[in-house]
Amino acid sequence: MRTGTAAGDAIRTGRRFGRRGAAALLMGGVLLLTAACNDDKGGGSSDAATTAPADAGAGAGGASATPKNSTAVLNVEPKDGAQDVPPGALAVSVSNGKLTTVEVTDKNGKPVEGAITPDGTGWKPAAALAVGMAYKVDAQAKDADGLVAASTTTFTTLTPEKKVSTNDNISDGATYGVGMIVSVNFTKDVKNKDAVLKGITFATDNNTEVKGHWFGDRRLDFRPAEYWKPGTKVTVKYRLKSVEVAPGVYGDVDKDEPFTIGRSRVSTADAKSHMMTVETSGKSTTLPVTLGADATPSWGGTMVIMSKEKVTRMNSQTVGLGGEYDIQDVPHAMRLTTSGTFVHGNYWASPFGKTNASHGCVSMADEKGGSDASVAGKFFNDSMVGDVVKIVNSKEKTVAPSNGLGGWNVSWANW
Repeated sequence: MRTGTAAGDAIRTGRRFGRRGAAALLMGGVLLLTAACNDDKGGGSSDAATTAPADAGAGAGGASATPKNSTAVLNVEPKDGAQDVPPGALAVSVSNGKLTTVEVTDKNGKPVEGAITPDGTGWKPAAALAVGMAYKVDAQAKDADGLVAASTTTFTTLTPEKKVSTNDNISDGATYGVGMIVSVNFTKDVKNKDAVLKGITFATDNNTEVKGHWFGDRRLDFRPAEYWKPGTKVTVKYRLKSVEVAPGVYGDVDKDEPFTIGRSRVSTADAKSHMMTVETSGKSTTLPVTLGADATPSWGGTMVIMSKEKVTRMNSQTVGLGGEYDIQDVPHAMRLTTSGTFVHGNYWASPFGKTNASHGCVSMADEKGGSDASVAGKFFNDSMVGDVVKIVNSKEKTVAPSNGLGGWNVSWANW
């Protein structure tokens, strides 16, 4: 038969190339025969899958070449498929090896920043993850022999049921005086204060350092070491939505708030001379004023204009002085403290530059209804929120740093 002749030719050819070449051809015959059996019988696929890799992987002498497994053991927390994960729970570590790559992305493909530790055994994100977001973690490590271990996991962060409202005294794009202090108030007690501090940062165009100071559990004020430089552009960056401010309670805001510092204006009211020196961008003027009487002296120290009202009502009962006064139309009022200290116009008396006769405020000459041409009117129109007002030589103690924006009375070392 022609088939037999072909076989004989194959064997003779194999002799010319040596025994190794013949073995290779015979191996091919086995593989072809097995494939033919699979075509005839539907149940042979399992044997083929097992036999072929075992034969193909045999080395000289038939020794097995099964790949070695890496001894590096990766651990990703949270575990694969986890739900309702706290935003700060992600961590990757390895034992018996070193991490080589860790890639974390959210469901939109946005990468999460982080860094492998210097010893190569751990990785954490640079900041808390977003709430209500799905994430994927791809990690690889090598053992001492260079063998790679890999892990891919997915999880979803929690959607907060409880939030705390955040409010501050800044308006987007507004301009403030050089004494402006950013005061942030929360509607619930903050327990994780360090985490909240990290979640509120400041960016300035001249690298001004800004620090925060807590007043109790619900108020956080920010300021630089010295008054702001005129013209400074500032952006408050809130990243609190993924911050657990208290157990089970999260922040409510991720946003940027830009504002600008205007010209410099610092006014110093002297309770002894009954005069106020106003320094505006290097130019100085002096105005006659009246401060708190001996029975009701003005607070001493540094204050900041918190708000401005063209006309306001002042009632002594609101500041614990009984029924001493109730003036319905106080003109050109600028608040200095939450306890009720103002710089304002006065049309009902004329002690300016002569004596101290107020109930603690700094007042100057004005007319009923308020006149822009009056001393008080001009000062009001030239002033802005954030301007500094100092009171010196008062018989009263220094205003509390939490009374209004009195934080300038705290040293930078203690801020």
